[in-house]
Amino acid sequence: MARARNRQVSLEVTPYYHCTSRCVRRAFLCGEDAYTGESYEHRRQWVEDRLLELASVFTIDICAYAVMSNHLHVVLHVDTQLGESLSDREVCERWHQLYKGTLLTQRYLNGEALNRAQMDAVSDKLDDWRSQLQSISWFMRALNEPIARRANAEDGCKGRFWEGRFTSQALLDEKALLACMAYVDLNPIRAKMADKPESSDHTSIQQRIKSLKKDQAQPESLAPFIGSMPQDEYSGIPFELGDYLELVDWTGRVMRADKRGFIQQSLPPMLQRLAMSGDRWLELAQSFEDKTSNLAGCHQVTKLAAQILGYQRAPAIAQNRRYFG
Repeated sequence: MARARNRQVSLEVTPYYHCTSRCVRRAFLCGEDAYTGESYEHRRQWVEDRLLELASVFTIDICAYAVMSNHLHVVLHVDTQLGESLSDREVCERWHQLYKGTLLTQRYLNGEALNRAQMDAVSDKLDDWRSQLQSISWFMRALNEPIARRANAEDGCKGRFWEGRFTSQALLDEKALLACMAYVDLNPIRAKMADKPESSDHTSIQQRIKSLKKDQAQPESLAPFIGSMPQDEYSGIPFELGDYLELVDWTGRVMRADKRGFIQQSLPPMLQRLAMSGDRWLELAQSFEDKTSNLAGCHQVTKLAAQILGYQRAPAIAQNRRYFG
């Protein structure tokens, strides 16, 4: 039985979540349908463009993403500090980039005079929007609905394009976050759609590598790697970008069958820092969703998260202990 979304997503537990949306009715998001011979490869760009657009509107950062043939992965970070610091006008402007809003909010943005009752109504609406701009459910809705309408129009049909619910996993600690990001970034390699990270089209790892080669900067549309900078002052992923790229490159190479014998040689420093063996890491990088539950992290944080979310018993205790300690 599916759990209510508020039993899966709680910012009190963690701001990091891995979300997946899958197509129904044999629908192809992208790629080529072997059954009909139709190519839907152009839809990858639809999804990527929409993702990056939403990152500039919502107070939610994209840590990693991969657009596959009939599903997509995205790792999200909810920036509550930014969300609460936005002025009312900034909240209104962001929301109106995606939706029409109301007549009163349109007048508010245009600087028209509003009486007290009208301003109270605008204020209530902006409070709702401030919360929704920090909502993963609203983010995924704003991502999936336009893609579904556009794909249905192209296919000349009606009905569901996506499964009824997107799945979400809470990433409770640094190990879970890093492993899930690598799993997402390496999805095309695992699916034999690419042979190296930089050739994995429509992935966050390719975006990061392109940006680094172009101007030695991190892409503005993705959550930055901030290394050891304090997270209460800087918002971002608590690792060095160079270390992460090295780890993903190493993982992508040894995921090949002919490289299996070289796993234990010259492990990247980041694995040593996280105290993870090469074998355990590769299991997660290849099958993160299969090896973990909707709460992924070390045993202690999983137990705490389960209590907050109202679980009678923490899920996947053995798996979390095996992979995260």
